[in-house]
Amino acid sequence: MKITKSVFSCQRDTLTIRGTEYRPQGNHLPIAIVCHGFMAFQATVKQYAKILASAGYLTYTFDFCGGSLLKGKSDGSTNEMSVLTEVKDLACVVEYALSKNYSRKSGITLMGCSQGGFVCSLLAAKETYDISKLILFYPAFCIPDDARKGKMMLAKFNPSNPPKTIWCGPMKLGKCYVEDVINIDFCNEIKHYKNSVLLLHGTKDSVVDPNYSMKAFEVYKNSNPKRNICFKLIKNGGHSFVGRPNSAAKKELKNFISFL
Repeated sequence: MKITKSVFSCQRDTLTIRGTEYRPQGNHLPIAIVCHGFMAFQATVKQYAKILASAGYLTYTFDFCGGSLLKGKSDGSTNEMSVLTEVKDLACVVEYALSKNYSRKSGITLMGCSQGGFVCSLLAAKETYDISKLILFYPAFCIPDDARKGKMMLAKFNPSNPPKTIWCGPMKLGKCYVEDVINIDFCNEIKHYKNSVLLLHGTKDSVVDPNYSMKAFEVYKNSNPKRNICFKLIKNGGHSFVGRPNSAAKKELKNFISFL
């Protein structure tokens, strides 16, 4: 199948979001949007975007505003980024995709890795859009708990009074990163999404405990037991899939999206 690759941009308030469109031939194409993780950028998920596009999905990747340590092309500062600003970014990309005269206006697929997975799950749960498939690779559902503990990866702080600037290794965050998530109960938030889910997590993930995905699976299963839901632990997978774990994850992805 011929895939046409092109750049696109859209706006979130005064900020420009920049990304890539992968367009298969044809019209009335189902939309898929793939989101990168914390500190990452869109090229880190292009392998999954290509799989979706090859299956017939009009697929988009993009850089979150302020969400990349290196190579991010969207506007915005890292110290103004949070999970909730990224939810807004994703909504803007959904709106852009819906505006195309060759896109299908229903049955949207959202896919995210790590923090991008958490972001996708929150937007899907809002029920603003017709999200029919949610694909989560090692989703960072631990973020609210980490904020309450005052320890988010390399950053340490007083959760009762987070500082204006929080250094997470080389990445400069603002207190909004903590404040926007510290009162979130992710189980209560995600339960409102009722459609299909693919949830994959590595058994050797040292950043996000696989138990968070197990808990999310239970929430999704209990809130709508009739849904199509697939949860699998990827043997020897870390916090990102490479080598054999990535091959296993891509096989699961292809099986899940085989029916448009």
